[in-house]
Amino acid sequence: MIKKHEALAHEPRLYRVVADRIQQLIREEGIAPGSRLPAERELAAKLNVSRASLREALIALELGGVIEVRGGSGVYVSELPDAADALAEAAGPGPFEVLSARRLIEAEIAAIAARSATDAAIDGILKAVVEMEAHHANKSSNEQADRNFHLAIARATGNSALVGTLDYLWSQRGRLWHKLKEHFQTEELRQETLKDHRRILEAIAAHDPAAARKAMRAHLERVTRTFSRG
Repeated sequence: MIKKHEALAHEPRLYRVVADRIQQLIREEGIAPGSRLPAERELAAKLNVSRASLREALIALELGGVIEVRGGSGVYVSELPDAADALAEAAGPGPFEVLSARRLIEAEIAAIAARSATDAAIDGILKAVVEMEAHHANKSSNEQADRNFHLAIARATGNSALVGTLDYLWSQRGRLWHKLKEHFQTEELRQETLKDHRRILEAIAAHDPAAARKAMRAHLERVTRTFSRG
């Protein structure tokens, strides 16, 4: 008898299903290497999927060498390898799955932190904010400071299970996430992220759970909007 969690573990990710359908479309319509695929909006409508799911699938196919995403130009067919080979390294939850989970969980983590954060915990969050602002131009340091900020908020709850949960979600930011960020991260989003972090910090420091929840949710919704529509 297959246990429920085992069945879920083997269930194909939506973006992998969409990626398979894109490859099928390329083959059925005879789209040759070097040719441009339809625009994202048209392709999403043709496949009857969301722009977010389509974008994850395209990134997975780009990592597999099937397509090439050219900024400001479009998506082009590169090669036509076997579907299994193309998606072999695109395991785990997709970026938008992770963002969806983070919106749900981190908004409540921020609210709990606002209720229970000690002065020392707030200082830890502030340190991460200052670090991110100082390393704004350095992508690697900025990424680490961003992670430190969110984990500092989780630690401020005093609940180690929440810290572990958030640490797991951040560990899922693999090659799909980084490629998505490479293509669609904007300077506007980076600047707004710094402002968002300040607003979250201020709400926690004021011990205002409602404001902290709202600020965190608004921040993660901004990231989701930018990556899915940018």
